[in-house]
Amino acid sequence: MPKINGNEIRPGNVLEHNGGLWAAVKVDHVKPGKGGAFAQVELRNLRNGSKLNERFRSADKVERVRLEQKDQQFLYETDGMLVFMDAESYEQIELPADLLGERRPFLQDGMTIVVEFYDSEALNATLPQKVICKIVETEPVVKGQTAANSFKPALLDNGVKVMVPPFIAQDEMIVVNTETMEYSERA
Repeated sequence: MPKINGNEIRPGNVLEHNGGLWAAVKVDHVKPGKGGAFAQVELRNLRNGSKLNERFRSADKVERVRLEQKDQQFLYETDGMLVFMDAESYEQIELPADLLGERRPFLQDGMTIVVEFYDSEALNATLPQKVICKIVETEPVVKGQTAANSFKPALLDNGVKVMVPPFIAQDEMIVVNTETMEYSERA
């Protein structure tokens, strides 16, 4: 595994530190008036979700880990576990449902997501950036209300509430950005 200097750590990097696998969430480069510069790094454990703040000097060497990314198809949920299938080998894996957090409602039957593996251990799952959803409930279109840049609340078929432009009506299909959980465009 490649070793990198402490000042080369970037958000999103996966590091092997203190015998665990950690993802760098936030990196601040600090140059105090006295002493050498360092990187203040907020780390999140990929196995149990715990957080840690560490200081890395530029002379410190850290092992950067490369995770293998594979496409997996969502099959079903059982007892708080999500079951996915590898499209090539047809092997099935289970991941905890809380791994997706607040994005869990956007997971649809048969959807292909990217799962990151370290050796044969599944550590992380990423939904597609854009998902098509149906609007179940929203206020009716009011004429003349499109002049101002205003949004109205809408309830999606998966139970999530998003803000949509005033011209979007009930039973319409829209595209939602899963990273920001906001309306993107009409489908």
